[in-house]
Amino acid sequence: MHNARSISELNQLIQQVIETELDPVYWVIGEISDFRLSPQGHAYFEIVEKVGHKVEAKLRANLWQFTYRAIASKFESITGSGLKNGMKILAQVAINFHPLYGLSINVKDIDPSFSLGERARLRQETIDRLTREGMMTLNSLHEMPPVIQKIGIISSSTAAGYGDFINQLESNSGGYKVYHKLFPSLMQGNEAASNLIKAIDLAESSKEKLGLEAIIIIRGGGAQLDLDCFDDYQLALKIANCSLPVFTGIGHERDETIADLVAHTRLKTPTAVAEFLLSAFREFDEMLTINLRRLDRATRLQLQEQSSGLQNYSHRIQVYCNTRISREKEKLDSNLNRIKSASKNIFQLENLKLASLEKELFQKTQHKLSKELDLLESLSKTLSRLDPNSILARGYTKTEVKGIPIHLVKLNLGDEMITHTSSIKISSKITQIEEE
Repeated sequence: MHNARSISELNQLIQQVIETELDPVYWVIGEISDFRLSPQGHAYFEIVEKVGHKVEAKLRANLWQFTYRAIASKFESITGSGLKNGMKILAQVAINFHPLYGLSINVKDIDPSFSLGERARLRQETIDRLTREGMMTLNSLHEMPPVIQKIGIISSSTAAGYGDFINQLESNSGGYKVYHKLFPSLMQGNEAASNLIKAIDLAESSKEKLGLEAIIIIRGGGAQLDLDCFDDYQLALKIANCSLPVFTGIGHERDETIADLVAHTRLKTPTAVAEFLLSAFREFDEMLTINLRRLDRATRLQLQEQSSGLQNYSHRIQVYCNTRISREKEKLDSNLNRIKSASKNIFQLENLKLASLEKELFQKTQHKLSKELDLLESLSKTLSRLDPNSILARGYTKTEVKGIPIHLVKLNLGDEMITHTSSIKISSKITQIEEE
């Protein structure tokens, strides 16, 4: 069997080596990350070594209350700033190894003359550059609708913060509906910044089709080192120039990233973003209710005023109408009497005219009839004289050939002629024709 050791034996061996082979204290250079204070006043953080944005090494550091108070006071009095994430420090540390908690260092002193860390300097340079370029407040100029109903979410589908955000959004007590579309992205690591930029581009290209009103960037918290991608200049530039308002809920209570600074609205956690969106619904609902009440009150008051006015007008119209009707009735009676009187006079005059015309018509009719009778008698005598029978009675005859008077046809020898007298009809043949 191999010469196996227990974990505790190995830990004890490591501790003995550290205590016997290493110096009591060392001066180390590193960057403060994940800095936090306990209720007891102890400071806990990590000292990291980075190449670019990549972490090459890190150690857990403890700064106990008594030492922290002295170091922090001296550091702030010299640098004008307290200890915070991103600072690169020169620290005197004692190496500590605990069998249960592993390797850590206890900070004994920090040299304030080493100033702020390189990480903070780079971050500040990025902020200064964005400020000079006018990018820090550009996205905040977008006007938001009273309520945001369609959003594009940039997050990892597996991020706890994304699940918390969706749960908060969909289980609201008001029953408000917010359409959401996830545009997945890495949220930490060396490729996260470029991934986030691509996700924003995709969300922007979909805004017309989906009707997006805002972009939400959320993640589930984590160590400060995990947030380095949100200090990237290109990402900050993309957020600043985004055609939609950008909300951030990166989920880190203690730190503020550059992405937070250039965003339209910065909230600490994903659930805080969801609550912010829902609060707009509630405020709109409350304002709508208030306005409806105001409208109802104003309408009722207006109706009361108008009703009172209508009653007043109705009374005035009724009085006016009664007066006018009475006056018109008097006029009508007067006109009626005048019409009756005038009609009676006209009737009498017309009767006289009619009697005169009747007499004149009778006289003219009698005269006309007399003249017409004389004419008729004259015509009757003329007709009587012209009657063929009358002519025949006076000794005249009428001769025809084939029913046609002989003076109207061409006569030929042998034609039969019929001669009429007043009492007989004579038939004869033409035997001789002489011209006269």
